[in-house]
Amino acid sequence: MTRSAFVALLAVSLISLSVCGQEWRAQWITAGASKDTANTWLAFRTEFSATAVPQTAIAKIAVDSKYWLWVNDSLVVFEGGLKRGPNPMDTYYDEVDIAPFLKPGRNQVRLHVWFFGKHGFSHNSSGRAGLLFDCVSDGFSLVSDRSWQAAVLPAYQTAPDPQPNFRLPESSILYDARLDGSAVWAPAVEIGEAGAQPWNRLVKRPIPLWKNNGLRPYANASANHLVKGDTLMCQLPYNAQITPYLKVMAPAGRRIVIMTDNYVHYNGSDDNVRAEYITRDGVQEYENPGWLNGHWVYYLIPEGVEVLDVKYRETGYATDFAGSFRSSDAFLNGLWEKARRTLYITMRDTYMDCPDRERAQWTGDAVLEAEEAFYALDTASHALASKWLHELIGWQREDGSLFAPVPAGNWDKELPDQVLASIGYYGLWTYYLHTGDRQTIADLYPAVQRYLALWEKTDKGLVKIRQGGWLWGDWGENKDMLLIFNMWYYLALKGNALMADELGLHDEATKHRQAMNALAAAFNDRFWNGAAYRDPDYTGETDDRVQALAVVSGVAEPAKYPAIMKVLQHEEHASPYMEKYVFEAMYIMSEPDAAVERHKKRFGKMVSNDYFTTLFEGWGIGSEGFGGGTVNHAWSGGGLTVLSSRLCGIRPLTPGYRDFLIAPQPGKLEHASATVASVKGEISVSFHNASAQFTLELTVPEGTTATVQLPAAEYQRITVNGREHNGALTLRSGRWTVIGFH
Repeated sequence: MTRSAFVALLAVSLISLSVCGQEWRAQWITAGASKDTANTWLAFRTEFSATAVPQTAIAKIAVDSKYWLWVNDSLVVFEGGLKRGPNPMDTYYDEVDIAPFLKPGRNQVRLHVWFFGKHGFSHNSSGRAGLLFDCVSDGFSLVSDRSWQAAVLPAYQTAPDPQPNFRLPESSILYDARLDGSAVWAPAVEIGEAGAQPWNRLVKRPIPLWKNNGLRPYANASANHLVKGDTLMCQLPYNAQITPYLKVMAPAGRRIVIMTDNYVHYNGSDDNVRAEYITRDGVQEYENPGWLNGHWVYYLIPEGVEVLDVKYRETGYATDFAGSFRSSDAFLNGLWEKARRTLYITMRDTYMDCPDRERAQWTGDAVLEAEEAFYALDTASHALASKWLHELIGWQREDGSLFAPVPAGNWDKELPDQVLASIGYYGLWTYYLHTGDRQTIADLYPAVQRYLALWEKTDKGLVKIRQGGWLWGDWGENKDMLLIFNMWYYLALKGNALMADELGLHDEATKHRQAMNALAAAFNDRFWNGAAYRDPDYTGETDDRVQALAVVSGVAEPAKYPAIMKVLQHEEHASPYMEKYVFEAMYIMSEPDAAVERHKKRFGKMVSNDYFTTLFEGWGIGSEGFGGGTVNHAWSGGGLTVLSSRLCGIRPLTPGYRDFLIAPQPGKLEHASATVASVKGEISVSFHNASAQFTLELTVPEGTTATVQLPAAEYQRITVNGREHNGALTLRSGRWTVIGFH
């Protein structure tokens, strides 16, 4: 079957599923004047009568691409909708309870819809602007159809060049206030029922609507902001996703430009989004609806414009900063906090590599981000990891190959190493360990097997280089690629063996472990030269990444650790993306002090930088970095995971934290503490590391069991809550104080 025939058949089957699986009464509608061009803004409105206010009234809303919803002049949703799509064909929809905003009698509903109208690395454009609104409740039925009014909003336009780079589906918005009220309203045009092309099957939004912090003054508002020439410079409290607001008195026709420092100075070597506003005559207010990010917001104010007020609205993924880490080392504290701030700004519709240059879900980045979120955020963050994994598999091609970033309309290149990381131990299995979401591994496991089967092997069980669409491996030089690929494949087998066991597929688990054993034996036989792992055909400097992957995978046995440690103390080729695995490997080899020393050396510059609250893509900014050198790249925050999971030692042993490990590795550190918002409740750990004793305090949630491993091999005696203890330390729900006396 050809790919085009396969896609057509898939479309028919998915539309059929939509009609059968979800009852929709609404029609897709649009404005008759809409040309479906990039950066088109539409408005829709209707009135209806409610005999009484129901307890709930769930509106199902689908658009391409974003919407803003008002009910009776109350703003109900600020930027609804998700970038398209869950797979190459389909479209997400939201569910919104509008009952709290209704009243008996006449009610008004209106929406603004932003149609991106172009592909990007994070969006697959349908090519058609439209709205589907379906709300049937006690006392009324409100569904989009030709009875609604619709209009194109001419005040919303596209800012002049430079345009955002091709990776971004968003445009830079120009709003011409002189055209306020000029929209021409007419009956909406019906363009298809639910399930119709080009939107196809409708998939319920799997993540929450954004957290909306409302309009706030800037951090330097008390100083009346900082004016430099014609520029009003407004400081944000940290690097944030914001929409800028202004209130001015002005004559008509003055152009105000709004940019962030991440647009002007720190753009990752490519253009991103800004905002522009053309004034009408008199006092006026405007909030740019497309979000920007940075540490500073610059308002370029032309002559004749009096600024009355400026503010910003922070929106973002609806999760709380529930995890924590503190220690007696200021560097480690700064690293953990900057890593969490960087993580949060790279979460929205998807996990992102960066919030400015691309906003793209590179799947290797998501592996690190998801694990960081398990330690730093509350359980609401788990839904974004589930969405990432489902999208990765949802975009699987007919030949079984997987690629990222997805969703995407203008990218289709496979990065084999990043895909292996995602479907294996650190990706899908780690997601299951932290969430206990068995259904996800059951749903995705078969497609993962299709991908694993694509890899060619030697007769010894090693895998051959898979070119994919981009033979990447990591940023930087001295990449021993054959070894990197073999280690990621081994970790993929490891994760899939564990998943097969969980799913009761024991024959498959055995097959995976046999492949693991063959690969490990061949890898050690061919590539270990007595001092390091190296491909005999590789001519570069010894690759630190490979040594780290061999340790974290378990392929390198402890007898090799001293030699590997020598390599990791001298070779520094890994980018911040791979440095997490080096950091973790050194803890696995029981070298916490050396691990911290290397991490300080490599990350010291970005952690100590007082300007940035986020971590960089590379070891420097711009030309000193990798891949364009953005200043907010969550793959650099893998140390957060290691500090919580290895230094403080909190790791799940069974899926969903039914059983977990507390195995701190303090090294020379005097004290540290961490909390994790697990699916079973908050786990807290703190230790004090003194010469006479090691004191560990921990909280074990109800219904869970903690296995405790103290850092020293031997103690003169151990007490638990003041009582002498011998044997294994297995503690159930409650608060515990464990003291090991030297």
